[in-house]
Amino acid sequence: MKLNVWYKTTLFAYKYLETVAQSIDNLVEQQALNSFYYTSTNSIDNNVQAVAERIINLSQRKVRLINIKLATEKALERCPRELAQLLIERYIDNERGEDIALRHNFSFRTYFRRLGKAEETFASLMTKKGYSEKRLCEDFSEDKWVNDIYQGFLTRKLRGEVLEDEYEEQLC
Repeated sequence: MKLNVWYKTTLFAYKYLETVAQSIDNLVEQQALNSFYYTSTNSIDNNVQAVAERIINLSQRKVRLINIKLATEKALERCPRELAQLLIERYIDNERGEDIALRHNFSFRTYFRRLGKAEETFASLMTKKGYSEKRLCEDFSEDKWVNDIYQGFLTRKLRGEVLEDEYEEQLC
C-alpha cells in the first residue's frame, strides 16, 4: 500500500494556495516599491540585480503553486464523483471520518476502503498530470507551511500504519 502522503498534503493545502499566490503578488509589489528607497547601508540587498532575482524567485514560486492548484482541480474533476466528494470532505473541508461516513450512510470500515480507493485514484491522476510525489516534494520545498502539513500526515502514518521501508520511499 502506498502512503500517498504528498497527495494528501496537496489536497489539504489546496484551499490555501490561492491566498498564498495573492500574498506572493503583494510581496512582489512591495519588493518593487521598496527598491526605490536606496541607502548605502542596504545597497547589496537593494541593487537592481538582487531585487530582480527576488521578484523572479517569488514569481516562479507562484507559478508552481498555481500549477499544483490547477492539477489538483483537474484530477478531482476526473475522479468519479463519489470518490472526489470523499476527498474534498476529508482533506479540503477537513471533516472527521465519522461524520463523513454517517452522512453517506457508510460503515466506518466502508468509509476507509472508499477513501483509500479515492486516494489511489487521485494519486494516479496527479501522476498522469506529471505530479509524482517526488515532484510535489520539490515544488513545495520552499513552503514551510506545506512541509509542516506533510510532516503531520507522515507522523500519523508512521505512528500506526507504516513499515520502515515504506517510510524511506517517501523521502525526496
